[in-house]
Amino acid sequence: MNPMLALRQYQKVNGVAQTSVASPHRLVQMLMQGGLDRIAQAKGAIARNDIAQRGILIGKAIDIVGGLREGLDLENHADSLAELDSLYTYMSRRLVEANVKSDPAILDEVARLLITVKEGWDAIGDQTAES
Repeated sequence: MNPMLALRQYQKVNGVAQTSVASPHRLVQMLMQGGLDRIAQAKGAIARNDIAQRGILIGKAIDIVGGLREGLDLENHADSLAELDSLYTYMSRRLVEANVKSDPAILDEVARLLITVKEGWDAIGDQTAES
């Protein structure tokens, strides 16, 4: 068996197992990390001039940011989440632009924004764990 294929299969099974027992808070953390991973991989695809892979990976990052945005409870917390909703929309637009322009600097910008949101989200998790 191809060792890389076996590793990918293990990662897939491990990822499914983690999501089946994860709290909603942990699932959001995993999504954010997945977005950051796809952005980093897309930067690698740009460096290799792999246009197809770049498009796939940026598309996955856009899907993840869209999923984070869809998870916002705007119906009950529109006032407090409006800025985050706008930020996710901005990130998605910038990711599309990064794909069109093949611009790693735009990917860096989106990654920095997502890291900032993730750090805040991680801190919330630390606070609830201490309670």
